[in-house]
Amino acid sequence: MLYLQPFLIALVISGGVIFLVLFWSDKVGKKGIKIFSKMRGEERHIHKRNISRLGGIALILSFAITVFLDRNLVISNILWGMMLGGFVILIVGLWDDFGEIDWRWQLFFQICVISILFIFGAKINYITNPFGGVFYFDTNVKVIIGTLITIIWALVLMNAVNWLDGIDGLSGGVSLIAIMTVFFLSLKPEVNQPPVAIIAIILAGGLVGFLCFNFYPAKIMAGTSGAFFMGFALVGLSIFAGTKIATTLLVMAVPVVDFFWVIGRRIKNRKSIFSPDQEHLHYRLLKLGWSQRKISLFFYTITFAIAILALNVSTAGKIIFVFCVGIIMLVTFYINSDVSNSEVNPHC
Repeated sequence: MLYLQPFLIALVISGGVIFLVLFWSDKVGKKGIKIFSKMRGEERHIHKRNISRLGGIALILSFAITVFLDRNLVISNILWGMMLGGFVILIVGLWDDFGEIDWRWQLFFQICVISILFIFGAKINYITNPFGGVFYFDTNVKVIIGTLITIIWALVLMNAVNWLDGIDGLSGGVSLIAIMTVFFLSLKPEVNQPPVAIIAIILAGGLVGFLCFNFYPAKIMAGTSGAFFMGFALVGLSIFAGTKIATTLLVMAVPVVDFFWVIGRRIKNRKSIFSPDQEHLHYRLLKLGWSQRKISLFFYTITFAIAILALNVSTAGKIIFVFCVGIIMLVTFYINSDVSNSEVNPHC
């Protein structure tokens, strides 16, 4: 019950909020208010029907409410930072979902919410070397380096998850697997972090409730607020859980590799790295004729396989992860290079 109860509470709240959001979205959608994917251009969104982008409301509210209701959870400074950051993301995300914010403002607000974590005490004290040993950030210079690493890591993860939110069920499913990896990692005897496990299972409950409406064919999308919050929550958990950044990075290997590949393509083509397009791996798989359901399951399978390895290998076995990430990069590069720039199959 320590973990089942908060999971169910978050699931019910998330599902209930989405039900209300869908009812409201249907009403305002008939008035032409721009909270739907079809109304936001064709550069990134592929849906040919109106889909509300307000799923982030359910994710953030289910997390915050369940945290306050759970009597087994002491709200620490970092957890306060996660909730405050989630509130800022909700406001900014809704602003973008209704009016579309310039990428420069989005980047500014991302740095702001990351700074909130620092203000509330989140920081990297050390990084475990996959090949053995630990690197401590125990001097002023090293603290600055650790802070920069955290900021870059957080920006990469938040935007990588955001860019996944183009295929039904993709960003939510991959984030769910990553969060459950942290949950099971926190339960291992050598880690033994029940508070982190409770936070993770609350996030998981909210995501399951969301995915019930987001898996293909989706009735709602995460939107800017939901996608940013999923990435932000993973950043907070990875620091909260004893700087498990390496494990989180490896579990999120596919979206992170895709993130850097797309940026490289945009730089090569002399485009803004934040300009929307359909160069992402999931869009290219659509061009190959894959269905949205098949693409999501493909991402889930790879992410789940890496998660299983992350939970069961020793420190020396981390080398396997490096090899796996290398293979994923090669496959990603091959697919991205092999697929032509044909139009996305509208029947997918």
